Amino acid sequence: MQDLSNKTALVTGASSGLGEAFARDLAARGANLVLVARRKDRLETLAAALAAERGVTVRVEAVDLASEAARQSLADRLAADGVNVDLLVNNAGFGVWGNFVDVAWERERDMLELDVVALVHLTKLFVRPMVARGWGRVLQVASVGAYQPSPTYAAYSAAKSFVLFFGEALQYELRGTGVTCTVVSPGVTATEFLQVAQQTPTAYQRRAMMQAPEVAAAGVGAMLRGRASIVPGVMNAVAAWMALRLLPRQTAAGITARLMH
Repeated sequence: MQDLSNKTALVTGASSGLGEAFARDLAARGANLVLVARRKDRLETLAAALAAERGVTVRVEAVDLASEAARQSLADRLAADGVNVDLLVNNAGFGVWGNFVDVAWERERDMLELDVVALVHLTKLFVRPMVARGWGRVLQVASVGAYQPSPTYAAYSAAKSFVLFFGEALQYELRGTGVTCTVVSPGVTATEFLQVAQQTPTAYQRRAMMQAPEVAAAGVGAMLRGRASIVPGVMNAVAAWMALRLLPRQTAAGITARLMH
């Protein structure tokens, strides 16, 4: 386990699920933390627990990351206080389940603002200082859905495809800077994701579900090794490989549609 003492990690969406698991994993490695989400009470509870258990410094930032002004203000506050973000985990996001024609535009717009626009903006805000200092690590959270068209998650999986290819391209651009960018693409994970997406778990999802700590450990480990991307879980990795290498896109879409019902 790489020692991250004297490093500071910023984790978005840290109030529950994968975000909390990323925070716990990084704290176990000695990293100080900036926890970002909207639910301040949950952040404060987690911060107190990690400070007591791990002896790390934990800062809570209750921020609505869907707001561009709020994202800029967050970066400005941290800079003004002399907080250098060495590791950025862009985990905040949510999915919307349902037929595209039935999903309200406002909900889909909010999802795209958080899953795509906020992720790119935060990367811009924090990677530039990392490059200037000569060291940094970024973890972008995509989805196994990024690897194939996903009916009933059409916009969500397309958004995660953006995250995957954006992250892999950025990893290439950052060569020689001391900064790396890794994309982790989880499959179904035991978090609030399905509840927020308003989908009842299918039989496939219940069988394939991974636990958040094992996904977080895979993602953080890949980030610290400087890998471009990783798909945690054997079933998920095989599914992603098949979607990329073996199946016509429409066949992959049909299989995914059946698994989502």
